[in-house]
Amino acid sequence: MKKLLLITVLLITSAFAAIDAKLEIIKKANTLPKILVSIANDTAEVSTLNKIKNLLSKDLKISGHFQVLDVQHNKNYYESPDLNILTNQNVDLYLNLSAIKNQTGGYSLLTKLYDINAQAMILEKNFSTSKEDRFPFLAHRTAISINDYFKAPSISWMDKFVIYSVYKDAGKADIMISDYTLTFKKAIVSGGLNIFPKWASSDQKSIYYTSYNYDKPTLVKLNIYNRNKNIIMSSDGMIACSDVSDDGSKILITASPLGQPDIYSYDINTKMKTKITTYSGIDVGGQFIENDKRIAFVSDRLGSPNIFAKSINSRGVEKLVYHSRNNSSVTSFENNIVYASKDNNNELGEKSFNLYLMSTKSDDLKRLTSNGTNQFPKFSPDGESLLFIKTFRGISSLGIVRLNFNKSYLFPSKNARIQSIDW
Repeated sequence: MKKLLLITVLLITSAFAAIDAKLEIIKKANTLPKILVSIANDTAEVSTLNKIKNLLSKDLKISGHFQVLDVQHNKNYYESPDLNILTNQNVDLYLNLSAIKNQTGGYSLLTKLYDINAQAMILEKNFSTSKEDRFPFLAHRTAISINDYFKAPSISWMDKFVIYSVYKDAGKADIMISDYTLTFKKAIVSGGLNIFPKWASSDQKSIYYTSYNYDKPTLVKLNIYNRNKNIIMSSDGMIACSDVSDDGSKILITASPLGQPDIYSYDINTKMKTKITTYSGIDVGGQFIENDKRIAFVSDRLGSPNIFAKSINSRGVEKLVYHSRNNSSVTSFENNIVYASKDNNNELGEKSFNLYLMSTKSDDLKRLTSNGTNQFPKFSPDGESLLFIKTFRGISSLGIVRLNFNKSYLFPSKNARIQSIDW
């Protein structure tokens, strides 16, 4: 029981780790609870369970709160593990998995978590889905459940849908949804050119996206469940929704009805649009910052792309980034922003775009990536993780940066080039 209490304390200590104004990476305790994930001997669902086990092990590792052991200890699901053997293998937590598949295609994951030091089963939960191919979310929900049991900092973002656009052919791109590892994926908009998807709200029921299947580039809002579709606005040249306010009532739109792109605020309820930028050149990619009172955006008003900020209701513009001469693709969370910057030749003699994290309240700066082309960064809902697209040596991948742990992970997209992304 003392060891269980120690594990809980170690995990709780990281609950106070957050991205502060100095953007420091918080040092975590050196000792993490060691967990062994096992598949029950008496289950018939070995194939899918092996995939779940692998994903679940990655989830626990990526959380930063557990050390996943690569040892074997298989038992029947309703048998207790051998405590002496597991103790000798330095196992703190033992997770046993089983599954049941019904005749209609539904799939249930059965889980039992044992604390070896306390010599007790401490958590038993079942997770179900109506279709077996959605098994990745069963793995993610199990990891979240274990993490929550110990009151560790939330990893609920793992259960979120990721939405992205992939190029299929010349002038053709589909909108896809997936889990964050790209293991489960499904096309929700196909046919023609459909790009720049953006979730309309945190409940992930509707999206905004840009369609080139109309007379003009058109911003569309789509409910992905009932398929209801609304036209928001059209524009010559380009149009895209770049950000949504916290309450979902306002969106930022980049549009070019008069030739050069500017940023507009659009009220979903009144259907009124307000022009925020008025520069004669290029202003794009607006992001709400500082409680939705200001925006950060990309502009070429100094001759090359850079990151600027302004209040929504005033004309004054402030330069935010003084690093590099080519900065683009900005995302925000509260007072923090991440942007893509074109760097000098790397050790391979190649140009690269890397991601940098900074605060709008200070001049501190931290580089998050090291090679390739890294673009379209998106903060997680809690601001502690970052999603981005990485292209390196012709391979397009979804990347995850765990900001408080200074670690990153890549999930390659097979046979498809990702165009833009959101979660």
